[in-house]
Amino acid sequence: MNQHDRRQSGAADVDPRTVRRDGPEEQAGAERGYSDLATSPFRVDRDRIVASPFFARLGGVTQVVSAGGSGLLHNRLTHSLKVAQVARSIAERIQAEPDTRELAAKLGGCDPDVAEAAALAHDLGHPPFGHLGERVLDRIARHRYGLADGFEGNAQSFRIMTTTDVRGPSAVGLDLTAAVRAAVLKYPWLRLHFPSPHPGKLPIPPRGAGEPDDGPGTGSAKFSAYSTELDDLVQARAPYGGRIESWQQTVEASVMDTADDIAYAIHDLQDFHRIGVLQHASVATEFSRWTADIATLSSLDSAELGTDRRRPGYSLERLRRRMHAKDGWIVDDEAFIQAVHRVRAELVDDLLAGPFDGSIEAEQSMASFSARWMSRLVEGVQVAPSVSTRSGHVLLARAQWHEVQVLKFVHRRFVLLRPDLALHQRGQASLLSTLVDALDAWLVDRDEASRLPRRLHDLVELAHDEYASLAAHTPELLVGATGEPVSGADAVHELARGRAVVDFVASLTDRQAVTLLDALSGRSAQPWSESFVL
Repeated sequence: MNQHDRRQSGAADVDPRTVRRDGPEEQAGAERGYSDLATSPFRVDRDRIVASPFFARLGGVTQVVSAGGSGLLHNRLTHSLKVAQVARSIAERIQAEPDTRELAAKLGGCDPDVAEAAALAHDLGHPPFGHLGERVLDRIARHRYGLADGFEGNAQSFRIMTTTDVRGPSAVGLDLTAAVRAAVLKYPWLRLHFPSPHPGKLPIPPRGAGEPDDGPGTGSAKFSAYSTELDDLVQARAPYGGRIESWQQTVEASVMDTADDIAYAIHDLQDFHRIGVLQHASVATEFSRWTADIATLSSLDSAELGTDRRRPGYSLERLRRRMHAKDGWIVDDEAFIQAVHRVRAELVDDLLAGPFDGSIEAEQSMASFSARWMSRLVEGVQVAPSVSTRSGHVLLARAQWHEVQVLKFVHRRFVLLRPDLALHQRGQASLLSTLVDALDAWLVDRDEASRLPRRLHDLVELAHDEYASLAAHTPELLVGATGEPVSGADAVHELARGRAVVDFVASLTDRQAVTLLDALSGRSAQPWSESFVL
């Protein structure tokens, strides 16, 4: 069944936000045993997401570094659960205030169940090794297989929900409501083709809509759907026509996005304090030097500021300038200074001042820090009727927005940019590339094609049907990595093979990727027994 014959329209008297892709609402009600179909269909969506094996696998997928079974580091599953908790708190707060509730309703609605479901689903598509795996698979998809869409974690999440999971009535996707599908669309556009004009062409593009590092013609850096799921994106967004711009998030998507930012800003810092990576001395030196030398640092030209990227104080000054360059609509130097002071007092000079030793006192300090900051940031959430293209309708107040930028800066500067993490990630990148090579060689081996993993075989057939359908119905969407149209059976087959291999590798956990490569490389002493099919 291809994407063009699986869409169904809802009845005229049905709330368009509750319309599902594959069947009538009665099926969803029966699934939960409800006799009263007035029960929220969005709770059904939440349950379908949580029951999905793609959701369960997130427990084995890297958040920042592989947890290795440790309970000290977040993985994608525990991160998603915490984002869902924050998203529900924000949505309930919006609904509790008459003014924000009324404004959210005018913009399309803000149901706490929708926000929670979207938060649970937002990372379904993250591949092994997190963002590192995302970059590797994108490069492979575009440069090796000629897939213009490449690979993007948000788009992969949407593909899982609408296509590759099999828990819906038609065994194509999860058959979720339009509201939940729309709420997962953090970047509601395709990489290259939709909508028109593309948001990347706006004078001030939305976050993620600009060109990636590869240069002109490669489309948006971030996007939430591949060309094969364009119909699903359009159907999910249909109830919001006339309420929000084509490039804007729904209110519930904006809630999810804000919750993701809040959880990331707080919980990842806690992780690396727990394991001793986030060191007080280096962070304190950066903050104290910038605070003491604000006037001097602000007078440096950009070239001079970039000469020594590790000189204390320079990184915070570069952050301040980047914020002005990208988000002049909200940046305020006084608010930035106050944010630096608050983060220094509560994170650097308080939480990080003593090493985490596993004691009750250390755990209480960590819990207090998390609760205090979570409360402050959630309380700073606002709903605005008119916003910059760089923001959703749900956004943080100016003070809290600056604080989140500074908290995220600490994580990036003192964790993500560490050379020892780079060493670890280069090995993971090599592993994924080699795994793709091995699977691709198996796919083109005629003597062994009959013994392909059944899941990989099915993904090839699915992708072939999708690209053949695009060629027949919307050939303008069937383009190669250069953006030029492609045609012919061989081109369709090549694109399908590439998408199938990428889908397959992206569905693995970190450990499964390592173990599968060991087996394919002959390093495993016995046949691989762990299931790697979804």
